[in-house]
Amino acid sequence: MTTTLAKPQAPARRARPTGYRAVRLGGASLLVHGRTLLVVAVLLLALAAGCVANLSLGESDVPPLEAVRSVLGLTDEHDFVIGVLRLPRLTVALLVGAALAVAGGLIQTVARNPLASPDIIGVSQGAAAVAVIAMTYGLASTAVLPYWAIAGGLGAAGLVYLFAWRGGLHAGRFVLVGIGFAVALRSVTQLFLTKGDHTVAQQATVWMTGSFNGRGYAEAEPLAWALLAVVPAVCWAARAQRTVTLDDDTAIALGVRLNVTRVGLAGVGVLLAALATGTAGPVDFVALLSPQIARRLTGTAQIPLLTTALVGALLTVLADLLARTLFSPTELPAGVVTAAIGAPYLLWLILKNRTGGRA
Repeated sequence: MTTTLAKPQAPARRARPTGYRAVRLGGASLLVHGRTLLVVAVLLLALAAGCVANLSLGESDVPPLEAVRSVLGLTDEHDFVIGVLRLPRLTVALLVGAALAVAGGLIQTVARNPLASPDIIGVSQGAAAVAVIAMTYGLASTAVLPYWAIAGGLGAAGLVYLFAWRGGLHAGRFVLVGIGFAVALRSVTQLFLTKGDHTVAQQATVWMTGSFNGRGYAEAEPLAWALLAVVPAVCWAARAQRTVTLDDDTAIALGVRLNVTRVGLAGVGVLLAALATGTAGPVDFVALLSPQIARRLTGTAQIPLLTTALVGALLTVLADLLARTLFSPTELPAGVVTAAIGAPYLLWLILKNRTGGRA
């Protein structure tokens, strides 16, 4: 009797996800989404072009090459226009756009709903309400206003989460409760605007339109430090959102601490949204638009946070440019421009959800 020994088979190689390629960095191998890399490169070029246009165009035009040379310190011919008037507010626009966009992406991931964003579910309204109350009673200077806004945003988010919780976080209930709180907080804001000093009320009204006019490095610095501080949290969020998008039973079976992860993701999003709102006022619809634009551009299942940040920064830079030049010499608030773009998109998104379309 002859015994034949079976030749041992090599272990099957794990299938690589569609659209991803392996990239080796030293001894490590990373999976990178090829389409996302291309989109990021295109967005960086578009953002650079938008920044140059923002610095060049206005009541007094500066040639693009001269604007770049001025930023790099190679010429001092346009120091006042570029270095004093335009570059500081451009810096604020970039930071606010990126912060709002990432905040919207995280909150939409937690709610699993494209309608969930800080300006829809009451976070921005809570930040604005507390900021306006502080301004009315003389408690807020430019330096401390973002911190009042953080308190208001966190408080509003906590209330929404508390009232939406019924043994779990249902996406539809979360959005509806948030919309209710947004309406109530907007009414509180209007109440204090009518009761406060006329001059303060006028300043608060201008602030609430969401404008980068008069904003500079003093406002940009706290937001920049905050963004740097939450970079590790955002990196964790980029990984954690993969499990949050699973259904609850699957995530729990995989050992994911679902509620803790959701609170963590929402907390980072609320913090970024409140800081951005305190810096420039409520710049509406950037947090709503950016994550969905980024997801459609990359074709990924989850919201890509880096791409989302670039889209948000590009939106605010272009909105600020249009606000300054569209009806020059009259300047519009950037929030008016983003609302003009975002409101039709919101209506389309609601109608598409009602008709069963994929949102």
